[in-house]
This record gives sequence, C-alpha cells and structure tokens, in this order.
Amino acid sequence: MSQKVYTIRWGILATGGIAATFTKDLLANPSTRDVHDVAHEVVAAASSKSSSRAQQFLSECGAPSSAAAYGTYKDLVQDKNIDIIYVATPHSHHFQNTMLCLEAGKHVLCEKAFTVNAAQAKFLVETAQKKGLFLMEAVWTRYFPLSIQVRKMVTDGKIGTVHRVIADNSFGEDVEEKWGTKDRMVNMDLAGGAMLDLGIYSLTWVFQILYHLQPASTRQPPTIASSISTYPLTGADEMTSIILNFPTVNKTSTQGIALTNFRVATDPDGHETTGPPIRIQGTKGEIQVYGPAYRPTRYRIIMRGGKGEEDVEYVECPIPGQGMFWEADECARCVRDGKLESEGLSLGESVVILEVMDEVRRQNGLRYPEKIESTEYPLEL
Repeated sequence: MSQKVYTIRWGILATGGIAATFTKDLLANPSTRDVHDVAHEVVAAASSKSSSRAQQFLSECGAPSSAAAYGTYKDLVQDKNIDIIYVATPHSHHFQNTMLCLEAGKHVLCEKAFTVNAAQAKFLVETAQKKGLFLMEAVWTRYFPLSIQVRKMVTDGKIGTVHRVIADNSFGEDVEEKWGTKDRMVNMDLAGGAMLDLGIYSLTWVFQILYHLQPASTRQPPTIASSISTYPLTGADEMTSIILNFPTVNKTSTQGIALTNFRVATDPDGHETTGPPIRIQGTKGEIQVYGPAYRPTRYRIIMRGGKGEEDVEYVECPIPGQGMFWEADECARCVRDGKLESEGLSLGESVVILEVMDEVRRQNGLRYPEKIESTEYPLEL
C-alpha cells in the first residue's frame, strides 16, 4: 500500500533573492530528490512594496496562477489557505515578521540568522510553544544528505574521538565598491555584518559536530574567545574569528574555530585550490568538507596511518537543485507529525548559537540600533 503524500501549503513573506531561490526549490518535483512522503504548494506571497511586485515574484518563480499576491505582510498572514510561512526579510526584521505570523496562528520557517539576539529568539520560542505552532530557523545546510552523513560518521566513531572542528566561510570582496553603506550586508540598521550572514555557517559546522558530542539532556554551551574587525564606513563586523571550547563527558574539552571575513575568500580562485574549508579532526583521522560551507557537495576522509592520496576516500553528494527543499521537507514532516520543532536543529540550539553571537558582540563592543535589538512587539522598523 503506497504512503499517502502530505502536502503543506506555503506563504512566502518577502520577495528578494533568497525568497526566489527557496520558492523555486519548493516547486521542484520531490521525486527528483527521492522524496515521496511530502509535497509543497505555494499558495501566496507578499511584498512590502506592492501586490504587483508580489505577483511578478510569483510569476518569475513559476508558481501556480492560483497563488495569491499581497501588498502587505498583514494581509498574507490572514490567508486561511496558508499552513506555514517562510520569512525571508533581513535579519533586523525577523523578530517582528515572525511574531506577526505566529500571532496569526501560522507555523513559521524563519531565515537565519534567526533573530538579531538571543532575547528575541527566546521570545519567539515561548510564543510559538504557547500557541502550539511549529517554528524553525532556516539553516538549510543542516538538512543536506551530506551533513547527515557526516554527523552519523562522527557519532559512529569513524574518525575516533573528535577534538577539533575548524570552519571558514569567507567572501573576498571589494566591500566599499560592492556594498557601499546601504546594502544589507553592511547596513547596521538591517543587522548587517559578516557574523550574522556568513559566520552562522561556520558556527553551524562547529555546533552540529561538537555541541552534539554531549548527551542531549546535559548539553552545555561553550566558552568563547573572539575578535572582530569592523567596516570603517558603517561599523558592521567585516572579519570575525571565534574560538569555542565545549565541555565533554570525559572532562576534557573540544575546540571549534569559526571564521568569517568579507575581504579575503575561503576559495580565492574558485577552484578549491586552497583545499576544504571545514576540517573535523578525530583521533583516528579527519573528515574534510569542501566548500562553500553553506552548500557543500563533497567531502573526503583521511585516516590516520594511510599511505597518502591512494587511501583517501572521496564522497560526492550532488544536489538536484539549489538544496533548500530539504529544510522545507523537514518542516512538512514536523507539521504533519504534530511536532513543534525539528530534531535536526532544535529551538534551544538556535538560542544557544545566538547567545554565542551575543557574547562575541559583547566582547568586541558591537551593538546594533536599539530598535532592532528590541523584544517589543509590535514595533515599526
């Protein structure tokens, strides 16, 4: 007897580039990624500019003609045909926009970074749980088959006891020329900066390995040492380096090194000549994941005592699309099964990662404008 397919109905809040990528992935046939238990329907989108912009967005993404186009987010969240809303606005607006969705009784997938600070994230979590709604941070990389394989190898002891993870996610840009002062990447009013936008992926690789080495019931956050260099034109962080020390069950510690930078690139020539930017190092060997950190498609395993290249195992993990559909599939299964959060990235872990970023900013005296750090709702931004 074939399994009944559960179809979840999506509303898209915002019409920028990442929203378009996500929506196009939603519309891809799930069978192309060997998924047969869930499906997705795009029923509406909203632009803060106009309904015509929302209609243009839906048309460009190939959404069905029946999909509704709204000119305000408040109209979108009132659509009774929507099960879950994908929030794709700048970081600065995630708290207000997600609260709007939750107050309207909608499940939410909110883009990373989840919020500007941990206090906002805790408020969202409390609100969602009180209302019995599913909520998840959209760290798509967590749901890649590659990430799942790597986590399982670590859990199974493939490379022995893991002691260190190094992860870098850096662009090499002429920051002044490309982003100036108004672009969201460097605009403090939009919570711009390297850490929240790029560094979240470096932290993702550190956390999905080292944080999970601890028993779930007794997990402790890491201690942190960090350094930030700021962009002179706006004050946003343009280079951030974080060392995280995690406690372990055997009273030793593990270290994670999370790096991000706007001016120098992880992969300067675009041909991976510098090697994998993610290294998971254990007592029996290491797993090296080729970049970019947010969308890796292959890794290699180097075991201690090997004879060189001939003993290195390479594993390819192609993506039949952009890869954002796997996090959407996770949302569908969780909503279908009545879960309020994902086991792949719990709400508690999202909060802890934001607490790390809060502490990094505290250590380096970096604050965003008071309005976007606030937990007051509703608040006009």
